Amino acid sequence: MAKKVVVLGGGVAGLSAAHELAERGFEVQVFEKRSIPGGKARSVLVPGSGTDGRKDLPGEHGFRFFPRFYRHLPDTMSRIPFPGNRHGVADNLVDTTRFEYAQSGAAPIVGVDRFPTDFESWKLIVHDAFGVSYGFWPGEVDFYAQRLWQILTSCQERRLDEYESLGWWDYLDAEHRSPAYKKFLAGGPTRALVAAKANLACTRTIGDILVQLMLDVAMPGVSSDRLLNGPTNDVWINPWLTYLRGLGVQYTLGVKFEGLNMDKGLVTGVHLSEGGRHFEVQADYYVCAVPLEVMAKKLTPDMLAADPTLQGIETIKGCVQWMNGIQYYLKTDVPVVHGHVMYADSAWALTSVSQAQFWQGTDFSQLGDGSVRGILSVDISDWNTPGSAKVNGKTAMQCTHEQIAIETWAQITGELNQPGQPPVLNANDMPAWFIDPDIVPRLDPASPDKERDSEPLLVNYINTWASRPNAHTRIANLFLASDYVRTNTNLATMEGANEAARRAVNSIIDASGSNAKLCEVWNLHEPDFLMPWRLNDKLRFDVGMPWDGQLDIGRRIARIFS
Repeated sequence: MAKKVVVLGGGVAGLSAAHELAERGFEVQVFEKRSIPGGKARSVLVPGSGTDGRKDLPGEHGFRFFPRFYRHLPDTMSRIPFPGNRHGVADNLVDTTRFEYAQSGAAPIVGVDRFPTDFESWKLIVHDAFGVSYGFWPGEVDFYAQRLWQILTSCQERRLDEYESLGWWDYLDAEHRSPAYKKFLAGGPTRALVAAKANLACTRTIGDILVQLMLDVAMPGVSSDRLLNGPTNDVWINPWLTYLRGLGVQYTLGVKFEGLNMDKGLVTGVHLSEGGRHFEVQADYYVCAVPLEVMAKKLTPDMLAADPTLQGIETIKGCVQWMNGIQYYLKTDVPVVHGHVMYADSAWALTSVSQAQFWQGTDFSQLGDGSVRGILSVDISDWNTPGSAKVNGKTAMQCTHEQIAIETWAQITGELNQPGQPPVLNANDMPAWFIDPDIVPRLDPASPDKERDSEPLLVNYINTWASRPNAHTRIANLFLASDYVRTNTNLATMEGANEAARRAVNSIIDASGSNAKLCEVWNLHEPDFLMPWRLNDKLRFDVGMPWDGQLDIGRRIARIFS
């Protein structure tokens, strides 16, 4: 008889766990509190926007971003059938070719997202290398390159021991560098891509991910950046759910996870509620695939007594930032660039994607009232810095929905539109918009903040790895699958969530005595040609010596044994 597993949470982690378990013959039941599947990755339809039989306009928690170094998630996506696709929904990922840094009062900087395969891409590389004045002080680019080289050639032990405790800002010596260095190299990419403040995020995480992104560009092949070719639920989540239900997975929406019942150190059942009705469901194994802040509220004295390491969840529950989306619905499509735009001077750390150029199979005339031709999908990654004094000077957290839309539009157009050039977007004509419904009004009228985020994003602050739990807890039938779990990915991403789910499933396979094949788990890419440098650094680290980036293994070995 198949062992039964209850999965709590129906986002990427929960769906991934259900997928891997069902393909291995387990009986799986998933409970998701929302009425829409997909968690943070879901699409959100704009209520009532469709007229005359058209579909409602699509909204998003934020645009989807699939770097080339992702391996776990694309592997799972390749096993989700999609009509006409050889590799399932993985074939719905499309390459970007460019990225852009927009700036206030200065020409944008456009770069390539992949190894150059045509003359236009090569021209951009040459232009960036020789034709653009960024404003760096002498020697800064060389120093930055050396810092990245140090990450690449450091052993894993040094990264965990030293770089986990060191802030990215300090590692880059950003405080003593030029404004251009701070904007383009130290702070901007960090907060825009992962909502992390450079002075709080640890060097181990940011360094590892940044070099992955740079290696993706440097190596021939697919783009370093990929996007979905349509609204997320249409081209990924809904086909996924259809496939899982076909495997026998029971996926129930609108059910809230209230808590776990314990007896003698084991979970005996899960307490759930639906529409005011409370009930218990029992299984052989339980997978909590809920966000950090949700799991922290479910911890009980009995659970902590059975597994004291779960106290780490309480320790890191405040290590979160907001990263949420707003969509602008354009009457005339404005592609801007074939990829992501980072607004280098924006107070709110904005990034955007012009979706229509990637959604080739979407008939925009059949969405909303039929007049929309483009969607500018924007992520707001800094909700704590005051915006422009010309608008209202408030932080995004202090603004109403409408004020957020106005300020975000002002920051975007202020950097895309350049003096003396035709405007890219009309600053005085803000289109219809929709904010991620995870941003909800605060109920406390005394609070200076008008909004709260019901699903914030984990940020890897310094010295937090030790507090993060493993996928298999010390409670024999309880497992964790979420982006705060320890993984090789080590970043709050869909990739990290999928890897955590694989680790939870592997632990269930071991615990159940099943002979099912384990889920594959990959390390981050470490170029083989750098292995001698990393081995050399391991020898230095073992004897208490600092990194030096040299190849002197023989001499070090001789010294150790002399």
